[in-house]
Amino acid sequence: MSEKDPADFTTADNASTVEVRTTASAALIPTIRAVASDLAARADFDLDAISDLRMAVDEACATLVDVAAPGSRLDCRFTVLQEQIQVTAQVQAAGPGATVSTDTFGWRVLQTLADEVAVQHAPGTDGLPMVAIMLDKRAGATTK
Repeated sequence: MSEKDPADFTTADNASTVEVRTTASAALIPTIRAVASDLAARADFDLDAISDLRMAVDEACATLVDVAAPGSRLDCRFTVLQEQIQVTAQVQAAGPGATVSTDTFGWRVLQTLADEVAVQHAPGTDGLPMVAIMLDKRAGATTK
């Protein structure tokens, strides 16, 4: 499993940050996917990189919705840097045993679409753990 500290995705002074908060529901993932596409297009990503980011965000959010506590929130933060977008998506997990598996086909798809991807499990405020997926996508970068 790839564990990465959120501080590894630090922002620069010239970064733009967009945050989207929704109920952790599969029905709302297209909204988050649309935000990802729009930000990548505005950052002058090529069409392949825009598509890769859109699909990676979709997969990350769907993975998190699957482990989310009922009625919890899906928080997504997009940090737009020059030539790169960093995404952190997180949910409150349904229970202490709820984790994101990194040995699934979906995780492999995520690794292929993003230039970097990591998962983090951390204690939450209500005794339930928080689960986050962090990914980076560079403009014009070829997928692995």
